[in-house]
Amino acid sequence: MPFTPYHLGPGLLVGLCLFSVLDLTGLLIGSVILDVEPLLVITLNWPLPLHGLAHTYLGATAVGTVTTVVLYLMQRPLSSITSTLLPHSVSSFHRLFFSVLLGAYMHVFLDSLLYPEMNPLFPILGNPFLGLISSQTVSAICLWSGAAGSVLYLVFRVREMGPWHKPGDTNPMSSGAVQ
Repeated sequence: MPFTPYHLGPGLLVGLCLFSVLDLTGLLIGSVILDVEPLLVITLNWPLPLHGLAHTYLGATAVGTVTTVVLYLMQRPLSSITSTLLPHSVSSFHRLFFSVLLGAYMHVFLDSLLYPEMNPLFPILGNPFLGLISSQTVSAICLWSGAAGSVLYLVFRVREMGPWHKPGDTNPMSSGAVQ
């Protein structure tokens, strides 16, 4: 899925369902950052596979580590942008790291179901996940999880703005019910 929004669907749904333990921004960025690789391969006409080293669990760990450090250092400045769009919480480095890696690993797994040139378990060659489910099923999972995540996102935003929202409560999953 070179640079499609499909990876955001599972990331959004998982991130909102597990908001109390994950950093949503980190998870969403982690779920798409690996597609910088095919973008560079195509735009710079590199003689490399579209889904190369970054699309392995080893490569995703390296990309995820760098991404986490950058996001952690920019967390405060980015929060002014992301807090208007996403439920926000300031994350520890460990929480952010876990979230970015989860997003990147989800990306590798989804793509490994589709692309024969991938070696997700590199340095072990081959793709044991290829064709486990059809490309139509992978697309449907991504689209439906994106739809479900969007509905959940709207529910969170309504809860944030409603009279039952407690000031200072950064967790949209909390009950927020008026006592």
